[in-house]
Amino acid sequence: MRRTTLQSRFLAYFVLLFAAALGGGQLFLRGTVAGEARQTVREQLTSVQPALRDVLTQRGILLPGTAGLRSARIDSITPTVMKSLCACEVTLAIRALGAGGRVLATTLAPADAERLASILSEGWPAGRGGALAAPREDSVTVLWRPTGESPSELLVLLEKPLGPAMGSLRRVQNAFLLAALALALPLAVLGSLLFARSTARPIRQFAAMARRVAAGDYAVTAQPARRDEIGELSSALVRMAEEVSLREGRITELAYRDTLTGLPNRALFTERLQQAIHLSQRLGEPLSVLIMDLDQFKYVNDTLGHHTGDLLLREVAARLQRVLRRDSDTVARLGGDEFAILLPTEDARGAESVARSVLRALEDPMTLEGHIVDVRASIGIAVCPQNGDDLPALMRHADVAMYTAKRHCSGFALYDQRYDQHSAERLSLMGELRRAVEHNELVLVYQPKVTLEHTAERHVEALLRWHHPSRGTVMPADFIPFAEQTGYIKAISQWVLNEAVRQCAEWRREGLAVHVSINISARDLLSPELPQRFAEMLKRHGCDATRVWLEITESAIFDDPGHALGNLVRLRALGCRISIDDYGTGYSSLAYLKRLPVDELKIDRSFVAGMIDNHHDEVIVRSTIELAHNLGLKVVAEGVETPAMLRRLRDLHCDMAQGFLMSRPLSAADVGSWMRGAPLDEAARPATGAEASRLRTAADSAPRTPAEALDERALVLGGQG
Repeated sequence: MRRTTLQSRFLAYFVLLFAAALGGGQLFLRGTVAGEARQTVREQLTSVQPALRDVLTQRGILLPGTAGLRSARIDSITPTVMKSLCACEVTLAIRALGAGGRVLATTLAPADAERLASILSEGWPAGRGGALAAPREDSVTVLWRPTGESPSELLVLLEKPLGPAMGSLRRVQNAFLLAALALALPLAVLGSLLFARSTARPIRQFAAMARRVAAGDYAVTAQPARRDEIGELSSALVRMAEEVSLREGRITELAYRDTLTGLPNRALFTERLQQAIHLSQRLGEPLSVLIMDLDQFKYVNDTLGHHTGDLLLREVAARLQRVLRRDSDTVARLGGDEFAILLPTEDARGAESVARSVLRALEDPMTLEGHIVDVRASIGIAVCPQNGDDLPALMRHADVAMYTAKRHCSGFALYDQRYDQHSAERLSLMGELRRAVEHNELVLVYQPKVTLEHTAERHVEALLRWHHPSRGTVMPADFIPFAEQTGYIKAISQWVLNEAVRQCAEWRREGLAVHVSINISARDLLSPELPQRFAEMLKRHGCDATRVWLEITESAIFDDPGHALGNLVRLRALGCRISIDDYGTGYSSLAYLKRLPVDELKIDRSFVAGMIDNHHDEVIVRSTIELAHNLGLKVVAEGVETPAMLRRLRDLHCDMAQGFLMSRPLSAADVGSWMRGAPLDEAARPATGAEASRLRTAADSAPRTPAEALDERALVLGGQG
């Protein structure tokens, strides 16, 4: 479709407007000229009336000095004489008052005379004031009564054409029309073109400005200063471009920059990494990706506050930027305390060199608002194409390597496929875990805790197992960490607590006075609903609360001491007992320990295993037993595997022992037989010496996931005694 320009529209509008004005002017002039001509003719006809009176008097038609009339003297010669004198058509008529008139003589053509006679016969023209309708439209007729109103009055009608009078006026009208067409029309066209150009040019420039702004070019300038609406529009467009540029810059910064550190964020890092991968594949050069996570950053936030944590992240970002000197390198903050580094063209050796430089840069303590903070980090390295040739693989492998470095406290680690050989399998297990709870595939086994004093009390610890229909028995270390990450741990914990309470009540009804220890995760310990849920379970199953021991880890308590202490007090008020599991491996404080409603300490097996050959481990075990007894607490030693360990614990007055030396974990049905001393199946008999060590090693040999290495609470629900 052909485009109509604004300039052509202006030109067409101006021409049409000129034509309309010219046409209106011509109509006005025509009417004015006709009126002036009629008035001129009428004045001429009026001015000759005295001379015509003399003619009528001389011919004896009018009596001198009177209004008398001799109509008999009127003949056809009289109007002819009068016509020669006034140069107009003359009609003489007579009319009696109150009656119609008749034509006596006229110089009109027969047709006009006949029409005039018809009008006179109807009583015309009384009361018309001398302005009469002419027989022809192009003439003027004037009525004259030389005798005045009398019983028999004489009417003289003078008629003259307008043509001669309008001739000169029409020449003026035509001259005006020619002047308008010759001068005004070109001036109007020229003016319209100039006006259209002065208006259309800035509009075209504004359109070009808008297109540049739409294309992302905001460097637009205002038009020359104008004080009209065009100038206002120009200034408004410039201000709009400036504001859009500022807002787009801010949006881009928010979309691709970390607002805390000013570093590129995950989105920008991902974009640059994708570009670097394409370039690496095209040029055949390597590239390396480093993912770094700060160690114990959570404790900085919890101890010094999030503001100090933010200052720490800014300082870490500044030190990382000082380490990377190449413009092609990118350091980004992925989120939280996790950073990433992109090293184009660097192989594994170069990436390891950069990792060492980063760790050295973080060695110097940081002074943050008067607080001196030591920072350590763990770095994972993945190299393209050896460790992956696409973005998801490189990021995941660097992440796996980072958790490996964190678990081994090695500072950095280069990815090896052995680090996550079970990742796919564990991921598939997560999809089947919900079905396991719904289809009762989870079971509890119970490992006895033997009292080293002569007492009738019997104790067991409930441990979780998953009897998978196709995989066999799945240990908690293979699914608990993922359950904690997804939040499904809550459903599993509730099932474990309910099943253990139910079994304890059932043993009591069978006549077995068994105390059951149940591991409580940190998430459950901090839940305000735990005491109420536990009370409802005890009531529903008819279980004595004093038969239930709730085992918690030190880290679970000290993650949030306030909430943990409140829940422990409420649980203790129900009548259950509280035990601290894996004592000595966490961050316990004696100040908190004396305030906690605790009944028992469980010494971690890492100290028990070395107490025979390592003097320091024995000192820790002995000191823990003495401390607990002085505080009125019982002590349980985990991981007892040899008779020598058992004898030494008895010499140190330890209250209870737990381990493969006494018994492996038993099914609920085998617990009664074990308590009564009845023969057990081969799979349930105690293991001693090398066999116990082999079994423990096998139970713990499954590779840990990065989440397990980061959070030791992953084994709380299924820890091996």
